[in-house]
Formats: sequence, C-alpha cells, structure tokens
Amino acid sequence: MHVDHHPLVRDFPELRAQLQQLRQGDEHFARLAEEYEALDKRICRVEDGIETLDTAALGQLKQTRVGLKDDLARQLKRAAGQCCGCGNGCKG
Repeated sequence: MHVDHHPLVRDFPELRAQLQQLRQGDEHFARLAEEYEALDKRICRVEDGIETLDTAALGQLKQTRVGLKDDLARQLKRAAGQCCGCGNGCKG
C-alpha cells in the first residue's frame, strides 16, 4: 500500500513564503522542519512495507510527527502575522 508523504509545503501552501523565510533565517525552525520531514519519510517507508517496525513504535513516531507539525504550524502562523492558535488572538 502506497502512502503519501506530507511535506510542509503541501500541508501549508498558503504559508509557503513564511516556510522558506524561516527555513533560511531560523536555525531552530530549519532543524525542526528537517526532523519533521525525515520522520514523515520514515513513517511512509514503514507503512509502505519497506522498513519494519512494530505497531507501538510506529504509533510513537506518528505522535512525534504530530507534535513537530503542530509546533512548526504555530511558528509559521506567527511569522505570517496570524494567531498561533494559543486562544489569545496573538499577532506576530
């Protein structure tokens, strides 16, 4: 079964400019983005049957991916001048 990758640029097309800006100008963001995309690729390899991993370990990888994606999404939204989702209506 083929599983699609979820690169950040596909998941946040409206924030493409901020994604590029943060990848180039924020070392922490760039490291997290690389970690997210490497993790996403690994999950796809497991789900495609290319790499073997037990169900519990795969579940943990998926939880880690969600946490990274949520963190990256908050940073992207702040960079775009939007509320990061904190509930306080923040800007930038």
